[in-house]
Amino acid sequence: MVDVTIPQIGESITTVFIARWIKRPGEAVAVGDPIVELDSDKASMEVPSPSAGVVSETLADEGDEVEVGSIVARVDETAQAQPTDGPTPAEAANAPGELAASDASAAVRAGPAARQQARQQGVDIGGVSGTGPRGRVTSGDVRGAPSVSVAEAVVAVAGAVERRKMTPLRRTIARRLVEAQQNAAMLTTFNEVDMSRVMALRKRYQEDFGARHGIKLGFMSFFVKAAIEALKEFPSVNAEIDGDEVVYKHFFNVGVAVSGPKGLVVPVVKNADQLSFAEVEKAIADLGVRARSNKLGMADFQDGTFTISNGGIFGSLMSTPILNPPQSGILGMHTIQQRPVGIDGEVVLRPMMYLALSYDHRIIDGREAVSFLVRIKQGVENPERILLEV
Repeated sequence: MVDVTIPQIGESITTVFIARWIKRPGEAVAVGDPIVELDSDKASMEVPSPSAGVVSETLADEGDEVEVGSIVARVDETAQAQPTDGPTPAEAANAPGELAASDASAAVRAGPAARQQARQQGVDIGGVSGTGPRGRVTSGDVRGAPSVSVAEAVVAVAGAVERRKMTPLRRTIARRLVEAQQNAAMLTTFNEVDMSRVMALRKRYQEDFGARHGIKLGFMSFFVKAAIEALKEFPSVNAEIDGDEVVYKHFFNVGVAVSGPKGLVVPVVKNADQLSFAEVEKAIADLGVRARSNKLGMADFQDGTFTISNGGIFGSLMSTPILNPPQSGILGMHTIQQRPVGIDGEVVLRPMMYLALSYDHRIIDGREAVSFLVRIKQGVENPERILLEV
């Protein structure tokens, strides 16, 4: 037997969640075949089989929280998968007809571990909301459920209020967001930027840029470049607190919030200051594609120094972004909107965007934060300054 263990996937991560069993007991695997998909608060990843053979057993249910280094499955190198006329274990686990015990209250999808947990706790499994695939009840769901009668369970289901347990991943994200607000003196300052010149520049060179580099010129690369110039001028925004020390970082790894199947994630464009506009656009596009296909790895989330979040793609006019610990600053971009502004004594319509900078007031003074945001505004409104780095 060969053990399948949870690998170390990040310095600060001690536990992960079983998101999905890709292979189940009785199924054959080759070396390197993915066996299980894991969720952490930062990313999802697949654990490959360390050996060829047949999965003999799985030791955790989907949705369970397990410690890094723990054994979650075993592979029998000497066994061979047995053919069957019925559904595969994976198909059976998700089959609509999978029921629990014979009583009416047990007409739920649940595995053996969850049923045993329910018996031990005296929990009516029919009243437990499942967070696994297709509503499958996991042992973690059972552990968090109170003991209720069958009648109470029926009333809860039949009522006008529906309760659903948060998924393990969502619980972890919620915990980290609360910690970010509790552990930092977070403050937000606002400004607005006239997007006229950037939009005109994109329109003028979009076709040539796409033909040469094979990718569209977006807005994000301008903000990444403008942010880097501002970070160079105000290094405390690129720093972090470690105990009673301030760690100043002389590299610029910019996290960019992108939308994935499980919500927003923040992978990192490494050494963004060394990349051209085209290379920044390609890096962001690649991260977006891999986020949507759930192919981002832990390395994609590590060592970020500053974050940019673009709520404007969802129509957000203004927001106060939450820090991404241990970083000390995050820039929020928003939707572009035609608004009247005064220029040279006249009121004209211009494409305007609100910007928000949330920062850790423990190491960043208000003057620095405002000046940092003004520096970004100046860079975007005068894109030649970004190109010339002045």
